[in-house]
Amino acid sequence: MESNKEEKVSGGFISPSKVSLGNPWMVSTIVLGVIALVLIGFMTFGGVTGNVVSEKSVSDSLVSFVEAQGGSLTVLSTTKESGMYKVTVSVEGQEMPVYVSLDGKYLIPSTIPLTADAQAAVGGSQQEQAPVEVPKSDKPVADFYVFSYCPYGTQMEKALVPVYNLLKSKADINIVAIGAMHGEYERQESLRQLCIQKNYGKDKLFAYLDKFLVNAEVGKCNGNDACVVPLIEAIYTQIGIDKSKINTCMPTEGAALYTADGQKAASLGISGSPSVTINGVNVQVGRSPALVQQAICSAFNVAPSECSQNLSSASASAGFGSTASSGSTASCG
Repeated sequence: MESNKEEKVSGGFISPSKVSLGNPWMVSTIVLGVIALVLIGFMTFGGVTGNVVSEKSVSDSLVSFVEAQGGSLTVLSTTKESGMYKVTVSVEGQEMPVYVSLDGKYLIPSTIPLTADAQAAVGGSQQEQAPVEVPKSDKPVADFYVFSYCPYGTQMEKALVPVYNLLKSKADINIVAIGAMHGEYERQESLRQLCIQKNYGKDKLFAYLDKFLVNAEVGKCNGNDACVVPLIEAIYTQIGIDKSKINTCMPTEGAALYTADGQKAASLGISGSPSVTINGVNVQVGRSPALVQQAICSAFNVAPSECSQNLSSASASAGFGSTASSGSTASCG
């Protein structure tokens, strides 16, 4: 295990016995995982028949299952909202809503408002940034912490690429690998990206990301080497990367860089993807090029002319592919 934030994943869920419930991102992961298992149990053992499941049935099942795992969960409320059950739960003092289809078959961890009315109902656009005081500098340092296959991490990176290309000579913009929540293939991709930067520099890394992130076929491979490696090697050919250099670097220098990135994230208490710090301060940043540009440009002592250039205000899509989508504040971890 390369980082103390990385946990072994089995069947898509992190085992509650292997994590501390005092870690907020782990708490939310456990909650969503056990809720999903409860819903699977409904389907497997006849708890769902195609009819609407009662509010009490959903609430009681969640509580019973978590208690059986040695945990503690409190259901604060269960209400019908927009054709779903909204279940507000509290775990270790962390309050969060989750959504369940009325028949109990599907878990929807979070919702993204698509209309102005829906955005108003949750207090405005989810792209709004929290008012955090960031110290200004002549050359801001902006670090973007991600799992390389996290759909929300890739969403942020897609928004970041044009900002990097615009501000790369003015700001110090970095991708930081925080671990491998989704499996060994995610670790290997992080090693690959670290080695591209080490051998060819940040410009080449962002050129790689520009093609890697928008390739929907990469996402369909689900980390399978036989599927994904030819796609990655095709990108190498397009942008002039020697695959032998990268393959030689990954198990040695890449692994050392990966460990260092994980330690950096751990030292700051960062474990969710994406997370962003600007001049050492944790900030919430919207996932469109314009909002990423705004966040970094606000940290200059004197903003350069590049900050007045207009970038797209459309949020990138989560996951792989190039389709734009509504803004999201969801994360992995």
